[in-house]
Amino acid sequence: MNKLKTTLEKYAEILVDYSTKVKKGDLVIIRAESTQCQPLVKEVYRLVLKRGAHPVVRCSIEGLAEDFIKFADDEQLGFIDPMTKLEYEKVDKYISIGAPFNVKNMARADAKKMAKRSAATRELSTVMLNRAAKGELNWVIADYPTQALAQEAKMSLDDYTDFIINSCYLDLDNPIEKWQEIGREQERLVGLMNGGKKLHIIGEKTDITFSVEGRKWVSCSGLNNFPDGEIFTSPVEDSANGEIYFDFPAIYRGNESHKIWLKLENGKVVDAKAEKGEDFLLSMLDMDAGSRFVGEIAIGTNDRVKDVTGNILFDEKIGGSIHMALGASYPETGGKNESGLHWDIIKNMKENSKIFLDDKLIYENGKFVI
Repeated sequence: MNKLKTTLEKYAEILVDYSTKVKKGDLVIIRAESTQCQPLVKEVYRLVLKRGAHPVVRCSIEGLAEDFIKFADDEQLGFIDPMTKLEYEKVDKYISIGAPFNVKNMARADAKKMAKRSAATRELSTVMLNRAAKGELNWVIADYPTQALAQEAKMSLDDYTDFIINSCYLDLDNPIEKWQEIGREQERLVGLMNGGKKLHIIGEKTDITFSVEGRKWVSCSGLNNFPDGEIFTSPVEDSANGEIYFDFPAIYRGNESHKIWLKLENGKVVDAKAEKGEDFLLSMLDMDAGSRFVGEIAIGTNDRVKDVTGNILFDEKIGGSIHMALGASYPETGGKNESGLHWDIIKNMKENSKIFLDDKLIYENGKFVI
């Protein structure tokens, strides 16, 4: 009789067998944000070996990112080392596990230098997204519970660990089966939305339209993010018109902007305000030519994620929310906007909110009605 699988074994199975579909002969990069996620990295590493693939572990050291932004000159900020570039061009599967010691380590970093670095690494993101769109690469981002993440979420480590287990359906005997079920329901939704031309969102301080004509809606059910639970597309680049207000905190690389209001004309942000972190918001909007355009519009569907935790991997999946990303779009949806920025900003849609597709009501007060 088989022993009961541990939570970590189930977590590893999802990342290896379900999310990235590792097979014999694959080159698999396992990137660990820190040594804190060692237990999960080991389970993933063992399973990749069992599948006959070739695992390569990359583990970061706390503090290097801050030192790089602090001490690098312009030439160094723009440099992409050839080994990393080769990885993006050659890797078959990419599994990234977040486990920060400090989620605020970049909060006081030079925003202009960070913007220059993001612009320089844009080509790597473009390579990865284009290869993924062609089916040449599978990638997934997941998190491991740490004290820093728990503190940001205002939870104890035990409570935060339970939160991750619950949000990922790791409490079930067969979480992969559950994610497949979620995938089928979301495929039904995107099937109804594909072919639509105009998306109209109404809510608090919000009345905005996007053209989604010719763009593909994508179901996210654990294949690129874990946990997951959203459907998204990239709107036509010059189509967004109106205003939108985001009541949830917007966190990017340890920096925060709160209660963001944006006005868009012909796809571009022409006015932006925030009650907190407005200078940071404006610096990100001015990162490059594409950073004032919308790269993604998405609807969160994970009802097990109910509250903001300060971790975008979870927060953008909140059931009853939407999020809009400024910057880079997704080639798999037909998106063409390129930028070093991809900043997901979240809006609560549970009250006095509606979404229309081609003037038909499809979503109201946090729930689909189709």
